[in-house]
Amino acid sequence: MNSKTIKAILFTLVIIYTGQAYAQNKLSPYYLVGNQKGTISTVSDQVEKALQSQDFTIYGKYNPGGNPHFYVIAFSRKDLYNIAINIKDGGLLGAILKASLIEKNGMVEVSLLNPDYLFHAYFRDKITAYESKLKVVTRDVKTALKSIGSDFTPFGGTKSTTDLHHYHYMVGMPYFTDPVELATFKSFDEGLSIIKANLQKNAGNTEKVYSLTFPNQQIAVFGIALNDKNKGEAHFLPIIGEKHIAAMPYEIILQRNKATMLHGRYRFALHWPELTMGTFTKIMSTPGDVEDAFKKVVGK
Repeated sequence: MNSKTIKAILFTLVIIYTGQAYAQNKLSPYYLVGNQKGTISTVSDQVEKALQSQDFTIYGKYNPGGNPHFYVIAFSRKDLYNIAINIKDGGLLGAILKASLIEKNGMVEVSLLNPDYLFHAYFRDKITAYESKLKVVTRDVKTALKSIGSDFTPFGGTKSTTDLHHYHYMVGMPYFTDPVELATFKSFDEGLSIIKANLQKNAGNTEKVYSLTFPNQQIAVFGIALNDKNKGEAHFLPIIGEKHIAAMPYEIILQRNKATMLHGRYRFALHWPELTMGTFTKIMSTPGDVEDAFKKVVGK
């Protein structure tokens, strides 16, 4: 074998290896865990018990868009939220994981928001310091849900980990680091009190699904259902894709005395990365509608 042939073979192997490595860094936003015979009620009980078997705590659950055939379970664990609160400027948004259930014809489809996709998007380059611990979280979620289904088929598009660290839909669109400022309070305690009170009153046609609060770190996150039939989840989910309901609920984060939300043109694109511009334009008003609802949640 001459030197030119050897070089050609080596070059080919490098290309193949590089391509495989790149492919391994591609992540989809969701996993189809599997299908179970039953109802939302019976299968959700199984999912919750499975998650609790790996020490995950259920923080909230609800029917997105008020649809009794849709269900989302929000959960977390101490090792995850202890990492999230150490990542400044929005890290706590990555502390809540979600599983979704869609009931149809006597079967329930169980899906999971891919933890790794969420971690890379919300923790960004800061993930490096915690990657080994986060892999344990992902492993344990999958271990828990194997009693529900063993498919774990990725769906919803793909993004590389590098893309997720700097994700935006297209030129001119917002990044994770371009949140919408909703309100500034006199203090963290005032903000917490106002948001809790407004959620109790369902301000802006909203409803609290879950909350995580850390007074010592002066940070809290609220997962909030958008119940307006004409502008909320019942309106936009059928347009952009109900299979992705594990993206919901949307969040407000309170950090020190400022309440913010991820920009809708970032958050919807991140969780629906296959959205075409044509479909995106059909929910053009939705980011503003979410902001309007949340401004009522933080209003004094």
